[in-house]
Amino acid sequence: MAGAPVRSATSQSGKMKKDESFLGKLGGTLVRKKKSKEVSDLHEEGKNAINTPMLPSGTEIHPEDTMLEENAERNMLDPTSRENPKFKDLQRVLIDWINNELEEDRIIVKGLEEDCYDGQVLQKLFEKLSGRKLNVAEVTQSEIGQKQKLQTVLEAVNELLRPHGWSIEWSVDSIHAKNLVAIVYLLVALAMHYLAPIRLPEHVSVQVVVVKKREGILQTSHVTKELTSTTERHCVWFLHTLLFFFSNIFYTSLHQSLVTFVNKHLNKLNLEVTELESQFADGVYLVLLMGLLENYFVPLYNFFLTPENFEQKVHNVAFAFELMQDGGLKKPKARPEDVVNLNLKSTLRVLYNLFTNYKNSE
Repeated sequence: MAGAPVRSATSQSGKMKKDESFLGKLGGTLVRKKKSKEVSDLHEEGKNAINTPMLPSGTEIHPEDTMLEENAERNMLDPTSRENPKFKDLQRVLIDWINNELEEDRIIVKGLEEDCYDGQVLQKLFEKLSGRKLNVAEVTQSEIGQKQKLQTVLEAVNELLRPHGWSIEWSVDSIHAKNLVAIVYLLVALAMHYLAPIRLPEHVSVQVVVVKKREGILQTSHVTKELTSTTERHCVWFLHTLLFFFSNIFYTSLHQSLVTFVNKHLNKLNLEVTELESQFADGVYLVLLMGLLENYFVPLYNFFLTPENFEQKVHNVAFAFELMQDGGLKKPKARPEDVVNLNLKSTLRVLYNLFTNYKNSE
């Protein structure tokens, strides 16, 4: 009976040691986890400090900005510029202009970033301004579909604006990423090109933060972007656009006059021209036209009726040039190779020379 308590005490003591051992292990595990988390947090904080040096105060870095590939860069509008009263006024003018243009389509734009990024508004606006119908899906929800629509719209816009010296400050990715500066650049260019009946605020510039990744480190810098300039510059642009417009009218009229002229004579051989640039490129029609204008038959052995290569085409055009000189015309300034290479300006010069000398010929 006396030994029973001893066994109980020994058993209890063993149990306590076992519990202490378990708690010790548990406590050690918790301590290690806490230290591990602290080290991980410290490592992440250090990495962020290294990767985002010298960031402008108030600039918001999105997660995707830290995932840039090496040597890649991303642009973002500086928050102070976003609040610039003149920049806000420019946005308001552009929004009112778009809503006025698309009133019949019952489209209401409230914000440029949210309403223009998917290409729907830009498509409708370009179609209204240009009078062209673009081959795109009317409504698309997927990112791929939206970018495909933007690609089609921007290709048409760039094809229109690039010949006028516009710097293309937008892209499919920047528009779809809701880059407000890129969207405003695009809309200002369209408004100026189509002589929109609006008054754009002058001297609107914004600060853009450029984030670049070099050797794994994000580097930032500020760049000033001029969105609008002065009224004088707008007037120069207006005159340039008018000049281009009247040049197009002259070209269209000249082109039609030349087509009528050559067909008046080639129709005698049951031949007809619709494309001056391509149908005179092999020299055959040019040789036949000279014979008709000078009222003689050109022996078929003097030229290649069905030229098979570049050299034979050049021979035909050069032979036609000789016939022109035999008829008392000056040697054409264009080279035979230029005509064969579908250089429209060279072809028009040659045909215009014939037109001025034979326009009254029956």
